[in-house]
Amino acid sequence: IGETPAMVSLVARVRAVADSDATVLITGETGTGKELVARALHFQSSRRTRPFVDVNCAAFQDTLLEAELFGHERGAFTGAERRRDGRFRTADGGTLFLDEVGEMSPSAQAKMLRALQDGSFQPLGSSTTIKVDVRTIAATNVDLRSRIADGRFREDLFYRLKVFHLHVPALRERRADLPLLAEYFCRQMTTS
Repeated sequence: IGETPAMVSLVARVRAVADSDATVLITGETGTGKELVARALHFQSSRRTRPFVDVNCAAFQDTLLEAELFGHERGAFTGAERRRDGRFRTADGGTLFLDEVGEMSPSAQAKMLRALQDGSFQPLGSSTTIKVDVRTIAATNVDLRSRIADGRFREDLFYRLKVFHLHVPALRERRADLPLLAEYFCRQMTTS
């Protein structure tokens, strides 16, 4: 929702890249609507009838994030009582949204790079390679370039994620949209 040049440009760019299979990196401050942009990309694409699977990379510790993304075999780690498909396999044919991608551990980053390069991965505790057709969209509110300089984020992964870059402006950068947003939320509250 917005008529400011920044929002008009963002909407046009979303439409332009929505049907591509290329990865997209969405940047912006917390609360700017990065997930809404990711969902718009998915639902305006030819993948819209397939799953949109999201994962918050900051919500899991290292090994657990890898298990969440790539799945695991029974006994792969303490607490792995049964085999489980990961989010990549669940998103096959659709879109995988990696929120807070800047919080990913170095080990998960290496595995993510391989999955993005050739669409394949190995679940934890398995020697079987799984191939999937997944479009990946990532989002972050941190400056990944400074994380690269600090050695906390892989430069090759950054460029693999940033085939297309979309920046979501903060509301203070588009104050003219406030009346439109207020009207929208008022309508939502009265029709619920």
